[in-house]
Amino acid sequence: MASEAVERESMDFDVVIVGAGPAGLSAAIRLKQMAAEAGKEISVVVLEKGSEVGAHILSGAVLDPRAMNELFPDWKEKGAPLETEVTQDKFLVLGKEGSVTLPSFPLPPMLKNHGMYIGSLGNVCRWLAEQAEAMGVDVYPGFACSELTYREDGSVKGVIAGVMGIQKSGEKGPSFEPGMELNGKYVLIAEGVRGSLAKRLIKDFKLDKGKQPQKYGIGVKELWQIKPENFKPGYVQHTFGWPLDNRTGGGTFLYHFGDNYVSIGLVVHLNYKNPYLSPYEEFQRFKHHPEVSKFLEGGTRVAYGARAITEGGWQSIPRLVFPGGALIGCSAGFVNLPRIKGSHNAMKTGMLAAEAAFEAVMAGRQGDELEAYPEAFAKSWVAKELKAVRNAKPLWSKFGTMIGIGLTGFDLWCNTLFGGFSFFGTMKHGKTDAASLEPASKHKKIQYPKPDGVLSFDRLTSVAFSFTNHEEDQPAHLKVKDDALQKQSELGVYAGPSNRYCPAGVYEWVEGDGGEKVFQINAQNCVHCKTCDIKDPNQNINWTTPEGAGGPNYPNM
Repeated sequence: MASEAVERESMDFDVVIVGAGPAGLSAAIRLKQMAAEAGKEISVVVLEKGSEVGAHILSGAVLDPRAMNELFPDWKEKGAPLETEVTQDKFLVLGKEGSVTLPSFPLPPMLKNHGMYIGSLGNVCRWLAEQAEAMGVDVYPGFACSELTYREDGSVKGVIAGVMGIQKSGEKGPSFEPGMELNGKYVLIAEGVRGSLAKRLIKDFKLDKGKQPQKYGIGVKELWQIKPENFKPGYVQHTFGWPLDNRTGGGTFLYHFGDNYVSIGLVVHLNYKNPYLSPYEEFQRFKHHPEVSKFLEGGTRVAYGARAITEGGWQSIPRLVFPGGALIGCSAGFVNLPRIKGSHNAMKTGMLAAEAAFEAVMAGRQGDELEAYPEAFAKSWVAKELKAVRNAKPLWSKFGTMIGIGLTGFDLWCNTLFGGFSFFGTMKHGKTDAASLEPASKHKKIQYPKPDGVLSFDRLTSVAFSFTNHEEDQPAHLKVKDDALQKQSELGVYAGPSNRYCPAGVYEWVEGDGGEKVFQINAQNCVHCKTCDIKDPNQNINWTTPEGAGGPNYPNM
């Protein structure tokens, strides 16, 4: 629906922020802090597509409190929900039945988790939203931002949010709402990984020119409440090896926190080659390993979810600013892969962009490029941290898990001891994750065990534990550009990997009326992980935002 053909109400703000994750909320809070310090007023709105703040937030999560300490030095007194400090940090190499514990002394300092906190990132964001609202930030959940608005000079002016009631046919239904234009002097994009607006901005403004392609992983996670005798508050366990083979990157996490809760998950790097691989099924069989089942047995699964993760790091960070705004947090990709952490970097980049935007607004500017933000980023501890780990992903991809992790450890020590020096220089990523997939003819099918309904579960049962819901009478937000290509290539050449890489049972090849295979999209199941948008071998699936409030409703994730 063309935005110019629809009459909409509009609201003007100094700064519009898209996404109520750690980056967007930290930016909003920092803007209000600076205004209070200067005795000035600044209007800020945060728009969130989830039904509530935190509904779409999923992370491990062991949080580095560095950015939180800067934003709120008294966060403990204010009651931030980071109540479990890491007490034990364990790294294991898994075989199918056994394991080897890695000693901690050879690990580079940045990989150790003492001084970190375990918690729910969703709950942290809910708390940040409360702080922001108390400062006068307008936070609007349930408002999906589907389009951008532009000034006459081509700079980004704002967003269109809250369009609702369009039927599957594309016609306006009885509950149609045209949405609103929310315009700002600057727009900060904090959509998280592979956001639809960020993807468009990166393409249209060529923000990735001269950069390596962004790389991704998929994280599949469950939250369990376990028996008290199996609970070790503050216990952190990371593994690599089984169930993944040496050429498939990834690893697992298991964190004990709160009221006998365990966060457990598997991250699979999306540059895997075998189209028969299913990250979801790999996770289900992982839970049967003795190093995991000993904690879960007798426990209760509380929640399930999945989310893509940026892994490209230093080489893949796009230009951070465009006329009228900036990319912050995972919209730009600031995850530190070896640490499996990005929330602290997301918060800090939100704060840096906020500081640049505040100074610009106070100077009477609007719609230009906030050059102070990338300049501040280049001098920040975020840049230093990401540059130090820049070769971790390419080393792992090139040499496989065992050799690659060993070389990564060596490289991290070199960077630590020699002020950022690496014998490898700065390596390249090369292919996109989509281009990494190989034809099915080169691989054997993987036979996964059937779920037992106790530790492992089928996908549709799991989706019920994500509490996902979408308004059914709306156009599918998963757009296939070329149906013939999907059948000829995705099915014919790659044996239909969408059925396996999707962790929510969205995609199926079913038999049509004439006996031919038909691509069926169960958009109602979508947990907004964005894996299809990343991994489809022809880039033939485009993830767009559905109506606001649709998607998962993650509790305590």
